[in-house]
Amino acid sequence: MNQRNLHRVVIWGTLLLFAGYFLTPLYVMLATSLKDMDEIRSGNLLSLPHSPSFGAWAKAWHSACTGADCGGLQPFFMNSVLMVLPAVLISTTLGAVNGYVLSKWRFRGSELMFALMLFGVFMPMQVILLPMSQILGWLGLASSIGGLVLVHVLAGIPSTTLFFRNYYVGLPDELIKAAMLDGAGFWMIFRRIVLPLSTPILVVTLIWQFTNIWNDFLYGVVFSGADSKPVTVGLNNLANTSSTVKEYNVDMAAAMIAALPTLFVYIVAGKYFVRGLTAGAVKG
Repeated sequence: MNQRNLHRVVIWGTLLLFAGYFLTPLYVMLATSLKDMDEIRSGNLLSLPHSPSFGAWAKAWHSACTGADCGGLQPFFMNSVLMVLPAVLISTTLGAVNGYVLSKWRFRGSELMFALMLFGVFMPMQVILLPMSQILGWLGLASSIGGLVLVHVLAGIPSTTLFFRNYYVGLPDELIKAAMLDGAGFWMIFRRIVLPLSTPILVVTLIWQFTNIWNDFLYGVVFSGADSKPVTVGLNNLANTSSTVKEYNVDMAAAMIAALPTLFVYIVAGKYFVRGLTAGAVKG
């Protein structure tokens, strides 16, 4: 084996080692969720299930207890869907418009406004809990899915604006000027010229926002009510509900159910996420 092939084997071996180390918890969760309790007690943590069964998945979805309620994760999952879809779309749309304005239609004070918006990227989430709860109460949106949507939209605008603004700075100003000379206005230029060139950053932002909002626990536990808790809160309640026997297979199945949407998004669109980043999503 020559030196070049040896170097390649070492690189691939190292990558596979780290990939296996990273994926081991996921394997343990999946394997445990397919076992029954007798096999979990008598078997090995890393062993494959002898008779795979989706009974734990069905119980986690339909009948597992999350506190006093034993309706499973289904209502929490649907709450997350109802919360995530509008929050992602609205925050991405507002970020695109903000980035367009702050990069191609600059006005006096626009740089200061952009700098102030960036504070939202680095601000700890805990800082806004009390004032946001008061605002939601004034608006009549406390403990509701609509309130959670508003919270995530406001929390996501700084990041989405940053992504789009940095991407649009790289677009030639001549495109905008030529369209203006042809009589195109603000919104026509945005729809006909800027948006068609925004596919890479749109994919990055959509995946980023979807993942952040779906996986959020803090806002969900603070601002939700009994009928509006997202799946992360439901999973926490399920895992911490005491019973005579701890059903680890149900807990693992519930964790997999809660993680499936983000896993699906990254498996299907992960390569587009990387392409979007390399196309200028984080360039300054």
